[in-house]
Formats: sequence, C-alpha cells, structure tokens
Amino acid sequence: MTAQLGEVLPSVFRGIDLTGVFLNGVLGGTIARQRRFDLVGFAILAIISALGGGMLRDTLLQAGPPVALTDPYYLATALAGAVVAFFVPLKGRWWNRTFVVADGVVLGAWAATGATKALAAGLGVLPAILLGVTTAVGGGMIRDVAVGQVPAIFGGNTLYATSAVFACLATIPLYFEGLEDLGMLAGIVVGAGVSILAHWRQWKLPDPDAVHLSAAWPSRRRRPSENDGDAGGAATDDGDGDATDGVRPSALQRWWRRHLPGDTR
Repeated sequence: MTAQLGEVLPSVFRGIDLTGVFLNGVLGGTIARQRRFDLVGFAILAIISALGGGMLRDTLLQAGPPVALTDPYYLATALAGAVVAFFVPLKGRWWNRTFVVADGVVLGAWAATGATKALAAGLGVLPAILLGVTTAVGGGMIRDVAVGQVPAIFGGNTLYATSAVFACLATIPLYFEGLEDLGMLAGIVVGAGVSILAHWRQWKLPDPDAVHLSAAWPSRRRRPSENDGDAGGAATDDGDGDATDGVRPSALQRWWRRHLPGDTR
C-alpha cells in the first residue's frame, strides 16, 4: 500500500501543481480583463501570477534554471489560463466558490513544495518557511505590483500567507522523519483547510488600530513636581493658608499645622 502511494502521489502533486498554474493564469487574465488590457497584457499577467512565485523560489535557491522554464507544460498551462480568461468572462457565485476551494488546495501544495525544496537544498526551518510562503504568494505579489496595486496579502483580506505558514509547519516535521510525500499531503490538507475556513469565517489578522496596549498598561497619575504651578518657583498655597516657596509640605507637616495652630514647623 505504501509503495503504491509512493508511485501515485507524485503524479497527484504534479496534477495539483499544474491545476494551480492554470487557475492563477486565469486569475491573472481576469485582472487583465478588468484593466482592459490586450492579449499581451493577458499573457504577461497570467505568467507572472501563475509562475512568479516558483521562479522567484528557484532563483533564490540557485539550483539551476527555474522549473517553469525547463518544463514546457508550465508555460503552456499558464498561457492556456490567459486564453480562457480572454474569451470567457468568469464571474458569479459558482466561479467564486470553486476558485476559493481550488486555490486553497493549490496554496497548500505550493507552500509545501517550496518548503521541501528549501530543506532539500540544506537550508534550515525558517528559510524553508520563507521560501514556502514565497512560492505560494510571490506570484500574486508581483502581479499586484505590476498593475499598480498594493499586494493583497499585506492586509485587509482573509488569511492567505498565514495559511501558507501553517502548511509549511505541517510539512517540515514529516520531511525530517523521511516522509516527504506524506508531508506534502499534510501541507495541502492544512493549507487548504485554514484558507477555506478563514474565507468562510472571514478571519483576518488585526491591524495596529485594532490592538490597544493602553488596556494592558494602565496610566498612572503624574505626581506634581516642584516645577508645577506658578512659573519661576513662585509661592503656592497648600490649602491651609500657609504659603511655601515652591515646595509642597509633607502630609505630617500639614497635619501638624492643622492641629497645632501657631506652630510653624
């Protein structure tokens, strides 16, 4: 059973990978349609959206040419997504729901792939998480910058990069145990689960305005100093009719003056 899974899972992961390339190519083309770009704009945004994260990962790893350039299926699949978006205006509830589910699965797969490749290159846990998240969200970031938008993962949206982090955290321990395929599967399940659940429940990370540290650090009333009151250290009245030269009497002195009139101590 284990041997059969070992033979089947790589083909399944490749299918998920190419599905993600196609979906993100369609997404890039959809944004090009909104901006009223021509066919060249469709193609470029589709390639950036679908392959940008993986190309950035492979470039950082310096492990030869990016896979997107050596495997012809990747470029062809991304361009197929651009063609579909050019001729078919994809919108509506059915498309949104389908895309959310499929995109969550692809997010987990790409995050797990990036983390696994980083570990295979001899990098540590934190670099593996970084490259896993870069693989999952890098293409979308480059695409948003290309069209003059603030990248969507910077805030105001449901959890996306955070879902990729959880996918990496599910993959890495199993990789160290020698269960690479099982780690990939765990990353897909965890990444997709967190992403879909966050979209359904509208989970978002808080911004600075939503975090109030003043509740945890109660303010203290400032004790009056000798410089408070009249400027230049002028004499002040302590409430008992006795003026002081800018220095407030102690509690014991005030009690003494109230109960022993005429005593100036």
